[in-house]
Amino acid sequence: MMKLKKVDAQTLLEFTTEVLKSFGYPQAQADITAKVLVEADARGIPSHGVARLAMYKRNVAGGSARPAAEPEVIHETPVSLSVDGKHGIGPYISKFTMEKCLKKGLESGVCFGSVKDSNHFGIAGYWADMATSRNMIGMAFTNTLKCGIVTGGRERLLGTNPIAVAIPRDNKESFLLDMATTTVAHGKIEVYGRRKKEMPIGWAVDEYGKNSSDARHIEDLILSKEPFGGQLYLGGEGEMLGGHKGYGLALLVELLCSGLSLGTWSRYTFQGGEGSGTAHFFAVFRLDLFGDAEKIKKHVDSILTEIQNSERAPGYDRIYVHGEKEWGNRAVSIKDGVPLDAATCTLLEGFAKDYNIPSLFN
Repeated sequence: MMKLKKVDAQTLLEFTTEVLKSFGYPQAQADITAKVLVEADARGIPSHGVARLAMYKRNVAGGSARPAAEPEVIHETPVSLSVDGKHGIGPYISKFTMEKCLKKGLESGVCFGSVKDSNHFGIAGYWADMATSRNMIGMAFTNTLKCGIVTGGRERLLGTNPIAVAIPRDNKESFLLDMATTTVAHGKIEVYGRRKKEMPIGWAVDEYGKNSSDARHIEDLILSKEPFGGQLYLGGEGEMLGGHKGYGLALLVELLCSGLSLGTWSRYTFQGGEGSGTAHFFAVFRLDLFGDAEKIKKHVDSILTEIQNSERAPGYDRIYVHGEKEWGNRAVSIKDGVPLDAATCTLLEGFAKDYNIPSLFN
């Protein structure tokens, strides 16, 4: 089993903020980006954690991200807004948009927000869950770098295009579905690559259309100009096990994000030097549109509790509902420290030396 180092969450947050400022992020952009990255590691999602700093540095250096850019509302109604992110920092733009959605949603009951020309926004669930403390349901979607091969095709055309939905429950952490529409998030392939592990068969195919377990090769392939090979959508190849359904979900996310925002679709994101073109879609709505919010939360909780307490299959000692593992991981991380793998620790040590930031590990 891989040994992980644990780092105090607040210390890691402050360190990550300083690294981002060294990349050229203004304070506000660095603060929210660091928060989202550290939250990912704390929740046990290293695919979207502080190891992403390497990608964020490349994005700034390559012109995909413009740290000082300020988002602009270019169209709005009482229940919607469209935002031009100006190729700025994804978490900063997402916070800007979600806060406006929540304000409108609290007043009108519902709000939808579309965003064009943003960047990687971290874990989608972070944005969806902003709604639950306000007795609202939240949703967050994004397109990404082209990673996935559509059913019946050979080319990478769509992104991992995640879906996140957060629903409040009674006196417990929210139900939080946060999932890629590919079999795994792209970042999970990166994790396997940096940990020098073989991927399970079924995650991706190479440029010849053959199943591959070589994470580093698939990662290099996706970042290359080679158009063939990449990740598979939920259900895998073909239609027999439902691959067309995963592809359909990815396409739905694409149309909500790039379609409604008049933005760039995944095939043309991250073309180099001209911003990333990433597009998002957010939605919030109040529980009390459907009756007594407290009764709804209790009813939601009763459904989830009954599922958790149902008969378990052999070999399973617990049934989880979505978000439960992540909330549990977060509680442990805040108490005992955020776990980081050796490759991530080496990366952070390099940044500490490069930017004259005190080391996390002295």
